[in-house]
Amino acid sequence: MSAIVIVDLGAGNLRSVSKALAHVGADSQVRVSADPAVIAAADHLVLPGQGALGVWVDRLNANAELHEAVTARLRRGPVLGICLGLQALYGRSEENGGTPGLGLFAGTVRHFAGVRPASSSSSGTRKIPHMGWNRVRRVRDHPLWHGIDDHQRFYFVHSYFVDSEQGDEVVGTCEYGNTFTAAAARDNLFATQFHPEKSQQAGLRLLRNFVNWNGV
Repeated sequence: MSAIVIVDLGAGNLRSVSKALAHVGADSQVRVSADPAVIAAADHLVLPGQGALGVWVDRLNANAELHEAVTARLRRGPVLGICLGLQALYGRSEENGGTPGLGLFAGTVRHFAGVRPASSSSSGTRKIPHMGWNRVRRVRDHPLWHGIDDHQRFYFVHSYFVDSEQGDEVVGTCEYGNTFTAAAARDNLFATQFHPEKSQQAGLRLLRNFVNWNGV
């Protein structure tokens, strides 16, 4: 089995992701690391994250070798982004008046509070952060969706959401007052706003699909 590296930027439930990958059969091959050499050599790369995207990006930018290793590795081989790992792949976040991302996907990360709910009936009930189980609509097929039903429930925890500009990069959407990108993919990249490691059997299936994915 290929070596899987979970990038440690100090902003994610790394242990939960590692344990979930071990549960689907990747136990001896999973490493949590911020070592540029380990990241560069990874067969599969996972970008996890919870909390503030600005902190995540600052920690990446603070180490030039780490930044170079991660950004180079994002352009080859299978990559899975989780939560902040999705948001970081976009060009810009509204957080802190404007936080630059990595710019690999087209779009902006926005705060729920700044977007009027599409349905007036939801305006008084939408709580921020969006936390808990919600259904994901599959927009298009992808190997990581294999064996997962459309409108399957996944677990979310986030106050910011991705507003994608390229429809063909969106592979899953979710409704929470407004429609937002729940999963995006292009070439060797697949990233989710939800947490597969917290999403029980459907999440474990997605992680198993990732472990067995060759990135094309």
